[in-house]
Amino acid sequence: MTEETSENVEQADAPEVPAEVPAEAAVAVPEAPEPPAEGKARLRRKIRTGVVVSDQNDKTVTVLVERQFAHRLYTKQVRKTKKYRAHDETNQYQTGDVVRIVETRPLSKTKRWRVIELLERSEQ
Repeated sequence: MTEETSENVEQADAPEVPAEVPAEAAVAVPEAPEPPAEGKARLRRKIRTGVVVSDQNDKTVTVLVERQFAHRLYTKQVRKTKKYRAHDETNQYQTGDVVRIVETRPLSKTKRWRVIELLERSEQ
């Protein structure tokens, strides 16, 4: 082995020593991370699409959401339905409307969803 290669090996094994840090940089406080933007915090909320089956309560609609999936063992297509109580601030949605709802904080004992848009108006 030549002297050059042995020096390179010794330098690679030795831990890297940082250069002297100026006194001003040693006392610098790291910046706090920025809070998430308004839209980013809401990206994780679930969104469902369903049909309004009841609008009798004030500022509340009941939305029926149907999902279809394959059975784990038999692979037959299975339909499951679930009703969600959703907040409707202006009482503008009627029975039969197709709406999109989004998960939100608890608004009452049973309401955990909020209507965000009307997809199709019922023909009544």
